[in-house]
Amino acid sequence: MMKAQVFRGVNQLSYEDVPVPVLEPDEVLVQVDVVGLSRSDIQKICHPFYEPPRIFGEEIAGTIAAIGDEVKEWWTGQRVVVIPRIPCLRCAYCLKDKFSLCHTHDAITTTAGFIPSGGGFAEYVKVPGHIVRNGGLIAIPGHVSAERASFVYAVNCCLKAINKARISPGQIVLIIGVGGIGLLLILLAKYFGARPIATDLCPSRLDKALEAGAEAVFLGNDDDLHTKVNSFSGRLGVETSLLSAPTEMAFFQALDCTRKGGQIILCSEFPNLGIPINPNILYRREIDLMGSHGANYKLQPMAADLVFNGRINIDPFISDRFSLKDLPKAIKLAQNPDADTCKILISPD
Repeated sequence: MMKAQVFRGVNQLSYEDVPVPVLEPDEVLVQVDVVGLSRSDIQKICHPFYEPPRIFGEEIAGTIAAIGDEVKEWWTGQRVVVIPRIPCLRCAYCLKDKFSLCHTHDAITTTAGFIPSGGGFAEYVKVPGHIVRNGGLIAIPGHVSAERASFVYAVNCCLKAINKARISPGQIVLIIGVGGIGLLLILLAKYFGARPIATDLCPSRLDKALEAGAEAVFLGNDDDLHTKVNSFSGRLGVETSLLSAPTEMAFFQALDCTRKGGQIILCSEFPNLGIPINPNILYRREIDLMGSHGANYKLQPMAADLVFNGRINIDPFISDRFSLKDLPKAIKLAQNPDADTCKILISPD
């Protein structure tokens, strides 16, 4: 048996004993060392998106504890990043690089039991054969900590948004919402030569944005935000807005601050929220409104390189560490962050 945090209903986590997953011949069992707490995890736990019981958690770094008889390229004791979803690579969506829309991407994922749902919030997680065979395990170099390695999947997701936005050197990019996603977006925009600016409701998060490389920061509840952003961007507005704060106010701020011919990329789920919008605004101003969900299979090597080789400095933004049994406390902190809260990591007890 092993310990796991089992989702039993909205806002209901049960810390309980569950069976260690049994391996098929082509599968791998990973002992979880660290799992990042993502906004996606919090939304799944706090909103009625999924039927229980499930074990969530997708940003996994761990150590291989057992391998199936048919697995030849991996061995026990090896430290790995676990990519929780891998597309089929041959369907109509995959052939157009729209990997997160692939049925296999949604249907097959890592699991710690019950309905497969990531499984990182447990002591052990099982990696299906399809994921093992197709690049879903990434060896962690010896000089890289498990904590840093756990960022690979999150960096891939943010890198996908940056890539989709066609970020280019010198481009002014507005990041709305400076939580864990927002900080990664700032780091990546800066890495690719853009000029990121940021907004958030929390002044301390704006300090973190500056530390990550933002050229300017603004309070999200500033009545004069539109004027200040436009002044910084030559009175045209920004070319790209990356929206990581899933609120109606944030969406309309992006719309106000994006120039004609610009683009808005939604980088987060908007739970239980319908936003009334006049489509003529998009039509007349020729603004592209796009979503960026999940990771991009082709960007996986780049994401690993950025993390493993320190090309973006993520270590300073690890703010809190919780044991697995205290996951509800971690979620509560993430929903009501203090001045120093950035990225929260979870480790089995």
